[in-house]
Amino acid sequence: MQKISKIAVLTSGGDAPGMNPCIRAVVRTAIFNGLQVVGVRQGYQGLIDNNMFDMNNRSVSNILNLGGTILKTARCLPFRSEEGMEIAYNNIKAQGIDALVVIGGDGTFTGALRFSKKYPDIAVMGVPGTIDNDLYGSTYTLGFDTATNTVVDAIDKIRDTADAHDRLFFIEVMGRDSGAIALRAGISCGAEAILLPERATAIDNLIENLKKGRDNKKSSSIVIVAEGDKSGGVYDVAEAVKKQVKLYDIKVTVLGHLQRGGSPSAFDRILGSRMGFAAVNALIAGKSRMMVGLEANHIKLTDLEEALTQHSFKLEEDLMQMAEILSI
Repeated sequence: MQKISKIAVLTSGGDAPGMNPCIRAVVRTAIFNGLQVVGVRQGYQGLIDNNMFDMNNRSVSNILNLGGTILKTARCLPFRSEEGMEIAYNNIKAQGIDALVVIGGDGTFTGALRFSKKYPDIAVMGVPGTIDNDLYGSTYTLGFDTATNTVVDAIDKIRDTADAHDRLFFIEVMGRDSGAIALRAGISCGAEAILLPERATAIDNLIENLKKGRDNKKSSSIVIVAEGDKSGGVYDVAEAVKKQVKLYDIKVTVLGHLQRGGSPSAFDRILGSRMGFAAVNALIAGKSRMMVGLEANHIKLTDLEEALTQHSFKLEEDLMQMAEILSI
């Protein structure tokens, strides 16, 4: 079993609320166990640029409530090349680093897996940090809960103005490959319709339901569109409906990157702390090429390759049915 003495931690890809609590847990758990910790700025780019610094307990003081990531993040094309990985490896060895904790999504894990296979002497542990909640091996990913709450708050505000003006709002939320945010936010806000990338949208059925709502004296309607919906972007859907529904004043709102920001919820603070704690302990136990996840409220380790190749993550069928029934 490889003995670990120095751990590097990085965040990569899209930022997600909860990354900072995870960084904090990694640093303090490692130090508690007598390990040294190095922070890597700007993800894999920081490994290539040797942009690293020693961390201690005070390095992570007062960051639990901060959104984003104190380590910064970036998408790094050079790390995809053999040359880029070799530069990163040489920098890691020069720093005396034995293991990496990488916090991010599928792109981050793909890079970590390739790097670990090429350089197996560097142990790697992944923590799922993505608001899309679309990684196999964890019921929840860091940032999903906060992002959903942010969306719910925004839609509640939009509902107020929609009701005041008898308007129909089409609201686009993030979720290119996963409708998890759209589905939960839609149920939470009583959306009249939710368009998801997991299923085809029949525009005619959507229009029929909106007309029924109007006939039932609804003074406003909200349609949530996940950005990956197969009917096209939110503007395409709104335009198609506008041609046939003349009774509503139709407006479009794209929530965009505000969904990534903000102070992490209590759930994401605890989740990040649990995952960071578990990642370090797994490395100490000799584990590598694994992802820390949460299933049935218990920490679970999933092989990184399995987490990337398995696509059995599905939206809950009962929530899908509820979304239709409760919107009537």
